[in-house]
Amino acid sequence: MTMSIDARTKPSPGGLGQALIRLMMRPARIASSQPIGDRFRLVTLEGAALKGVSWTPGQKIQIAMGSAFVTRTYTPMDWDAGQGRARILGYAHGEGPGGDWLRSLAPGAQCDLFGPRASLNAAPLAGPLVVFGDETSIGLACALAAQDPARSISCVFEVADLGEAEAVVERLGLSKAALFRKAADEAHLDTIGAALSSLAGVGASFVLTGRAAAIQKLRHGLKRRAVEPRRILTKAYWAQGKTGLD
Repeated sequence: MTMSIDARTKPSPGGLGQALIRLMMRPARIASSQPIGDRFRLVTLEGAALKGVSWTPGQKIQIAMGSAFVTRTYTPMDWDAGQGRARILGYAHGEGPGGDWLRSLAPGAQCDLFGPRASLNAAPLAGPLVVFGDETSIGLACALAAQDPARSISCVFEVADLGEAEAVVERLGLSKAALFRKAADEAHLDTIGAALSSLAGVGASFVLTGRAAAIQKLRHGLKRRAVEPRRILTKAYWAQGKTGLD
């Protein structure tokens, strides 16, 4: 028997989104949401669907903002598959679904997530590791630092608010983090580029993340210093004027 569906019986976009959430996503709840400054939230997710999950530092999850068609991407800092717990560091750029969601979180709130799945894998990179990024990259840096505590990892972040970012890296134990205030004329990237270039000669590998324009400029600088492409890993998380890239 066949069935035709007309406009009166088609599922609404909201109904379709909820069906996709049930089919494709993992339900979780908020175990805790701890503010660090005005815009950062250290969020712990938990739930039976998070148990037994295979996760590698650098992988991403996408959390539904009430619909499977509206999601925001986060890089877990850690994942306890035995307990069914994962932590993310959220940063509220401004107004929008992601920022609204972060600011509204309270213990016991429900959410749905897709993943983890591939995004960035720094394991093949040799030598000391240098991680560049911004506020959206701090969670990744924590994950990579915990992956191999014996490995030398240095972090360089461009940030809007130095005081707030200092509180975050101190709270999370990123002792080798250098913070640079973003300048409207991008002059801070010249200073950062010089610092990265000084590390190129000691065999370091580079993970460039965060803002697309900053990544592009720093990558070109490293290439001019003849840093081999296999020692540079890039992942743009966002670009000016766009909602998100990853």
